[in-house]
Amino acid sequence: MKKLLFTIFIFFSLFLGHSQSSNYNTYKGFGAKGYDVVAYFDNEAVKGHEQYSTTYKEVVYKFSSQEHLMRFKSQPERFLPQYGGYCAYAVALKSEKVDINPKAFEIRDGKLYLFYNAWGTNTLKLWQKNNVKGLQHKADQNWEAMILE
Repeated sequence: MKKLLFTIFIFFSLFLGHSQSSNYNTYKGFGAKGYDVVAYFDNEAVKGHEQYSTTYKEVVYKFSSQEHLMRFKSQPERFLPQYGGYCAYAVALKSEKVDINPKAFEIRDGKLYLFYNAWGTNTLKLWQKNNVKGLQHKADQNWEAMILE
């Protein structure tokens, strides 16, 4: 049933403009919808502040503190969300760039994965319920193909 709901979401997102064409998912110009990507590694979903922001690879990231900003600047690749900040489950399952809910995240193997969670579909739970390693591998393959398009 959840896969059916997710498929329906994907279908409607194509018509409502939720799927994006950029290789970086930005919301009002900010990566991770303005959430602090360093805070995720402390297992917290925290909104960032514009006073603590920086641009990396043409994406502006906001942070909740000067300390987090400096940690990001010292190792930006370590903190970047996988798949350009799009829903990891959608990239794995459908090769689609689907928006995320910044509170739906997972740190796995030292990497940040973001997920869609709305309308009764929590793709983080679906991701965790299935073969995560298989989904990661499939998402990695799909993402490589998607960014070359």
